Amino acid sequence: MPLYQAREIAKKQNLDLVEIAPTAEPPVCRLLDYGKFKYEQAKKERELRKSQKVSVVREVRLRPSIDDHDLESKARSIHKLLNGGDKVKVTVMFRGREIIHSNLGWKLLQRLVESTKDVASMERQPFMEGNRMSIILSPAASQKAAPAATTQKVGAAVEEVKEGVKS
Repeated sequence: MPLYQAREIAKKQNLDLVEIAPTAEPPVCRLLDYGKFKYEQAKKERELRKSQKVSVVREVRLRPSIDDHDLESKARSIHKLLNGGDKVKVTVMFRGREIIHSNLGWKLLQRLVESTKDVASMERQPFMEGNRMSIILSPAASQKAAPAATTQKVGAAVEEVKEGVKS
């Protein structure tokens, strides 16, 4: 169909003439409401973005000389981040001569892994990066536990570890 005839039909039907395949011989065009078409495309893209969950790696920093109550507080924040679907990188920072006692940092990370084993799986073993020791925790597949129950479990796990370290 000639171009002028297609334009006439589009004008009569109050639609737009949109070129679909310009490289085809002859070029392929379509009659449609272009504004409505763009709106529906944007709507589909928004729906696709809603269904996607971007996994973010959040970081929690500790020192090897952290107090027990502060460790409980950090464990609770790690639980919240994991329940939110984020990965958590737990980092123990050593200053000066503390690096000599890197085993304390390793024990600290092991305590956190034990306290979060119900909601997290260890994605990466403890590793040293300069004067920092890190571990990466990712959310476990089954996160059905209620937040209040997990907070109580964290407190109980930390208490058990405290008694183990004291003896």
